[in-house]
Amino acid sequence: MGFDVHQLEEGRDFFLGGIKLPATKGATGYSDADVLIHAICDALLGAANLGDIGLHYSNTDPRWSGMDSKYFLKDVTRMLLEHGWKIENVDCTLCLEAPKINPHIPEMKKVLAPLMNIEEADISIKATTSEKLGYVGREEGVNAYAVALIKKE
Repeated sequence: MGFDVHQLEEGRDFFLGGIKLPATKGATGYSDADVLIHAICDALLGAANLGDIGLHYSNTDPRWSGMDSKYFLKDVTRMLLEHGWKIENVDCTLCLEAPKINPHIPEMKKVLAPLMNIEEADISIKATTSEKLGYVGREEGVNAYAVALIKKE
């Protein structure tokens, strides 16, 4: 299981699931702050007992400043393969108030699937709001949960 959270800030680009979404606020972070990809990376690394995303891509290492998170997911997939693991599927839930995610899910799957060497049908992405409660409800932040199933090859 993976979880990630990022603050939202006016005027920033909003990257989610490997694509840039039309939004007035974007996530802040050391890389491109793609909360969905970061949660998926943590789920995959955890399932393979390989630590977490911060262990491999520290936010104090200048190499990762502004990095496209798709790089992290592709590299995590490589690590799993090197350790004899194959990704079976991932199930993700995003929690944010805006923008609406459902229209963008097919494009996200199209981008994410080849990075993990799986089919689009093996990726589930769902979205919900927090009903205006908490930091998500106040549109101060976004979070994502991901669960991954991997299999030893």
